[in-house]
Amino acid sequence: MELWQQLLSAAAILLLLFFIAPGIKPALERSKNAEEKHWGTLLLLVAVLIAFVLLMIYSVQ
Repeated sequence: MELWQQLLSAAAILLLLFFIAPGIKPALERSKNAEEKHWGTLLLLVAVLIAFVLLMIYSVQ
């Protein structure tokens, strides 16, 4: 990777962190104070992700 590409990538990452960082703490607080925990949704998403990965592995073989 060229030097200018590395510098551009680093600048993009820093810019992204600059915009995202202020919202992390309030999001964690809202998550902590939420009344319902959506474990069922989380488990469903994990199962779908695992099934998708297994499908991709099976389709390559």
